[in-house]
Amino acid sequence: MNERTVLFVDDEERILKTIERIVHKKPFKAVYADGGPAALKQLEQREVHVIVTDMRMPEMTGLQLLREVKVKYPQIIRVVLSGYTQITTLLTAINQGEIFRYVTKPWEKNEDLISVVMEALDHFEKTSSAQAVGSGTGASADQGATTHEVPLGY
Repeated sequence: MNERTVLFVDDEERILKTIERIVHKKPFKAVYADGGPAALKQLEQREVHVIVTDMRMPEMTGLQLLREVKVKYPQIIRVVLSGYTQITTLLTAINQGEIFRYVTKPWEKNEDLISVVMEALDHFEKTSSAQAVGSGTGASADQGATTHEVPLGY
């Protein structure tokens, strides 16, 4: 794979600056956006493998962003980084945005955040490799795929 890219999205500049300090010299390229609209612009301009987003932001919530990312860029691994812990919102994000991991803000140790990002990148590589093998062409397995419903026998 080419250079792996992680997009961090948060409306709080101090959080982005802290993340920038933490991920400096890590084995991936980090890019930053100060909200949902800016994140979508970043996604149009470059290949991103993992997105890590806050939930509570003006203009566009993290949930709205993740829904859009799931539709437009389903291969991107989605991670939530938020101090907002209302259970119904979290469950909606998990169920509708297919969240890989949830990290609370503030995180306890910098290594915890890095560990989640590295796991997400590894997951991206595994799923993209599996899709390439499954399709036999290196293209996404979703292209032209047929799905079948199997009755569960209840």
